Amino acid sequence: MDKLIIPAPLKSGDKIVLLSPSGTVKAEFVENAAIILQNQGWVTEIAPHALGKWKTYSATAPKRYADLEAAITDKSVKAIFCNRGGYGAVHLLEQLDSLPLRDNAKWIIGYSDISALHALMHKHGIASIHSPMAKHISTFEGEDEDSQTLFDILRGNMPEYQIEPNPLNHTGSVSGTLVGGNLAVIADLISTPFDVFKPGNILFIEDISEPIYKTQRILYQLRLSGALGQLGGLIVGAFTEYNLDVDGMSMEEMIADMVKDYDYPVAFGVPVGHVDHNIPLVESAPVSLNVTDENVMISQK
Repeated sequence: MDKLIIPAPLKSGDKIVLLSPSGTVKAEFVENAAIILQNQGWVTEIAPHALGKWKTYSATAPKRYADLEAAITDKSVKAIFCNRGGYGAVHLLEQLDSLPLRDNAKWIIGYSDISALHALMHKHGIASIHSPMAKHISTFEGEDEDSQTLFDILRGNMPEYQIEPNPLNHTGSVSGTLVGGNLAVIADLISTPFDVFKPGNILFIEDISEPIYKTQRILYQLRLSGALGQLGGLIVGAFTEYNLDVDGMSMEEMIADMVKDYDYPVAFGVPVGHVDHNIPLVESAPVSLNVTDENVMISQK
């Protein structure tokens, strides 16, 4: 990875483009989010195909790419706000990879399927923000803690969190590079140029509607390849909308069993993912993870 670029803090009057690289999204969420961002002092622009529909996508792959290319190459754009996930960002990676992403680097914001874009930015050594998207910002009117933290990050303030302890935690302290996101998305990028599973990285994971056995299968792939054991630390976010295993084991208990032989710190119960409380994290940036019996500290300051 090239030397890390952290995009410049946004100032009043800077432009944010709202676009939809993957699935369709309700127009009201995007339009409300645009107003909320404007109320923070920024200029917003909704990309031409952001509110469209083509099959399950916001538009065809060429049109979704055109929106991203235009935003990335426009020097007046300081941040790209992804409206929702779903599926489809992977269609765009090869073309996006050839763009001069480090020239006038800007924030890419979002989570879920947007994890593919975070992996792209990680390859190019550019920090990006894993955070709530349009539905969340609109629903909570930008007044909730997570929206406010996102706005703070955009203004140049890195986040720090104190989280309640979890009985499944592994205690310890580590500093390194933070990577991760939706486990199914980033697992599909293993052994590609966008693979984020590198030795020493601190990984955070979350997912939705994935059976326990499928998540375990991914972890076994990482374990058998050696990648799981070479992590610097692990942050386990929210795994939602799944059924308990036939033996009654939860997703978190399965993950704890998969990493029990490793001596790096592991934090469970971190509020990140497809949940109402979804803390923003700065991908590809340095992070300190301190897991004790009393609490978990995640600091990017």
